[in-house]
Amino acid sequence: MKIAVFCGSSTGNLPVYTEAAQHLGRYLAEQRIALVYGGGKVGLMGVVADAVLQAGGQVYGVIPVSLASKELAHPGLTELQVVADMHERKAAMAELADAFVAMPGGAGTLEEIFEAWTWAQLGYHTKPCAFYNVQGFYDPLLQMVDQMCSAGFLKQMHADMLIRESSPEALLTSIRQYQPPKHKWS
Repeated sequence: MKIAVFCGSSTGNLPVYTEAAQHLGRYLAEQRIALVYGGGKVGLMGVVADAVLQAGGQVYGVIPVSLASKELAHPGLTELQVVADMHERKAAMAELADAFVAMPGGAGTLEEIFEAWTWAQLGYHTKPCAFYNVQGFYDPLLQMVDQMCSAGFLKQMHADMLIRESSPEALLTSIRQYQPPKHKWS
């Protein structure tokens, strides 16, 4: 199994984010699950990749040439794929991954997990989409998802597709148990 992790290119203001990335990376490696990620050596991206590698796991990075040329590419990955742009990056990561997880991050992290979730809603794939909700980081966003349902802009079954967990152990259990909706268009 390979899990794509979307997360910040910075580490944020609290040590708990770095600790959570380390914990997730170690746990993935212990479970023999490969990491697919954006290929960078900086921020939480670099932390989670380093943790997987240090625990003996496999890491597959996908990075646009513009970022690789700025010396942001991680030098020690199992495999690093350099692609033309961000669109190609997301497509390659989606192809490689069996599931998608968003850790704390910024606009890019949200864009990546929302695209994966949208593709799942549209039936382009049946892979789980999850939020690793470190110390409630995503609580306001997940409340907004619930508001979209209440306001009639999102079907509850599509909101229910999102896995919401606060530990790597619960996250992986939920990913393994995930069942996509049977009738997406009903």
